Amino acid sequence: MSNPNHVEKVSSIIKVLNGGIEFYSDAIKKVESQSVKTVFQQMINDKQTAITTLQPFAVAEQGDYEDDNAMAVDIRSMYTKVISSLTSNSDHTFVSQLEEVEDKILAELREALKEDQPAACTMALNKVLTDMKRNHDQMRSLQKSTA
Repeated sequence: MSNPNHVEKVSSIIKVLNGGIEFYSDAIKKVESQSVKTVFQQMINDKQTAITTLQPFAVAEQGDYEDDNAMAVDIRSMYTKVISSLTSNSDHTFVSQLEEVEDKILAELREALKEDQPAACTMALNKVLTDMKRNHDQMRSLQKSTA
């Protein structure tokens, strides 16, 4: 790597996290179980924390903060398509779809970790990956309990 401060793919992670926050926020309004709503809110909080952790690296990557307004059209479209495909108000349906969002977040994090990142960025990505794995596991458990 010629520039030891060069960061790769962090902005795309933030875009997916922002999309996840948007999707969880919409889902909270549509699920019935208060315990599911509580889990969804915790997922939102964890994603906001992850974004705060990763924003300095997004600035290093692209020169500016990543925010909802800068979200890639295809990511927004993916979430819109998933939401519109929901034909039932079943808590399980939302949990299943959101578990797939967690899969996407993990995939984006793993892709970024394949890059030759600065040490501080690698540490931040590993911390966020650990937190998002916990979220993924929690959504898998919730998926089983709402089936």
